[in-house]
Amino acid sequence: MTQGENAPASRVLLKDVRPYGEGEPVDLLVADGRIAEIGAGPDVEVDEVVHGEGAVLLPGFVDLHTHLREPGREDAETVESGAVAAALGGYTAVFAMANTDPVADNAVVVEHVWRRGRELGLVDVHPVGAVTVGLRGTQLAELGTMARSAARVRVFSDDGHCVDDPLVMRRALEYTSAFGGVVAQHAEDPRLTVRAQAHEGANAARLGLTGWPAPAEESIVARDCMLAAHTAGALHVCHASSSGTADFLRWWKAGDHAGTVSAEVTPHHLLLTDELLAGYDPVHKVNPPLRTDDDVHALRGALAEGTLDCVATDHAPHAEQDKDCEWSAARPGMLGLQTALGVVLRTMVEPGLLDWRGLARVMSERPARIAGLTDQGRPVAEGEPANLVLVDDEHRWTVRAAELASIATNTPYEGMELPGRVRATLSHGRLTVRDGVVAREGAGH
Repeated sequence: MTQGENAPASRVLLKDVRPYGEGEPVDLLVADGRIAEIGAGPDVEVDEVVHGEGAVLLPGFVDLHTHLREPGREDAETVESGAVAAALGGYTAVFAMANTDPVADNAVVVEHVWRRGRELGLVDVHPVGAVTVGLRGTQLAELGTMARSAARVRVFSDDGHCVDDPLVMRRALEYTSAFGGVVAQHAEDPRLTVRAQAHEGANAARLGLTGWPAPAEESIVARDCMLAAHTAGALHVCHASSSGTADFLRWWKAGDHAGTVSAEVTPHHLLLTDELLAGYDPVHKVNPPLRTDDDVHALRGALAEGTLDCVATDHAPHAEQDKDCEWSAARPGMLGLQTALGVVLRTMVEPGLLDWRGLARVMSERPARIAGLTDQGRPVAEGEPANLVLVDDEHRWTVRAAELASIATNTPYEGMELPGRVRATLSHGRLTVRDGVVAREGAGH
């Protein structure tokens, strides 16, 4: 018997919680996987009680961009370790990228990842299917077969590689539009980023690092928006990183275009800049690269106004040997699942760019709608699915890589103090995290 698929239902009472951080604390009853009653009386019979002490209650977070590394690189992360990190970070659903070994370009691999997630029952693990065979960008993968598989794949991406051939990208948008799929593009014209190591600018020049120019991203974003309009397909722009990308998407969304275009921004692109590269520490190497302070502030504004739809972590764990080496040889990527909430609070909520409802929009509601999830990102209201996160907004904590749940330790936030602590996470009505600890016995659905 697996705990994920056969764990018994439970009745949970959340006491003294504030939905969306608004009003006076209330008691909320969860039963049969749903929010049964808000304002429940003190004598209700339950299996578990969580004392919120005024903590903020939100819909559980949804991450459209997670690297779980299984199969193939279990020395960096597994579905299990990544699911633990996700639950601790307040996530109730994650999308596992396809650049595994073997690549998730067929039903066998995506079903393995999906079933492993169900067995664990900590978060809903949705595999992302590759757009092209082997991520090579030339031949479409088995998109329809993956969509019809038990994993019901709806999001496809060659992330880590750009689908740079416009004809292949056009065919992918046409094909996936037939069954409501989404093509998530890693926007990077490879002809402009040969041997690129850092954002093209003054810092890269001073450090002697080959530049990664912002137009390499912006040109692909513009091209693909036009292809989405031409095909009536659904395009999702991964990890937008430049002010130019934000400007183009603002202009595009203001127009009357066919197709659907959405975009994400990562927590690290909302906070960190290429000034950090001065020490050549590979923990700060990421793709697309950290850019300038002007880019950071442009991305924050674009997220606040809705030009950028959501926050996605691009959680990218790497084994020690792939990061503890010279800059040029290091793999790009950073951990993100357990720090995303704190970074978004610091960059968006504390400065007043978003309130708690806005945070729920960009970390839960919009990513769920982009991916077509009907049971995630729902309002905190009676009758709705109980995928929830309880956040202690008064708590501050210091990031320590050794204390994170991921197998890898490549966090750029080591020693940084971040606001907000996840007190509890509920997946389908069951506590997966309680008081900052994974409640494995109660996990599953």
